[in-house]
Amino acid sequence: MIYITRKEHFNAAHRLFKPEFSDEKNLEVFGKCSNPNWHGHNYELFVTVKGEVNPDTGFLINLKELSGIINRYVIDKLDHKNVNLEVDFMSGRLASTENLAIAIWEQLEAPVREAGARLHCIKLYETERNFVEYYGN
Repeated sequence: MIYITRKEHFNAAHRLFKPEFSDEKNLEVFGKCSNPNWHGHNYELFVTVKGEVNPDTGFLINLKELSGIINRYVIDKLDHKNVNLEVDFMSGRLASTENLAIAIWEQLEAPVREAGARLHCIKLYETERNFVEYYGN
């Protein structure tokens, strides 16, 4: 078993809030991240896949193909977007980094498998100090 990681990035805005909470409760729970005028991040996304090396190519997966999958299913939908309002796969979810990492996994799992690999980990940096790792269910 070998693991390989592709790094991509995107910029997006979001707001952490629950509509059923009052403004005061949202501020108490989510702090300045509940700003009604949104805030943004320069996210870094690391997608690690695993599997066996193809003896004909020497690759687990062609990294150009993996990059294309990540861009088609994730980056194109997130980059320079408002996560709360414009990202179909985040509809109805609190736009936390944790939920975003899970949703990215869900977007990539099938296309990565179709390309001959399996997802191992989604690592999503919201800031240089805060990041999430998700390894599937």
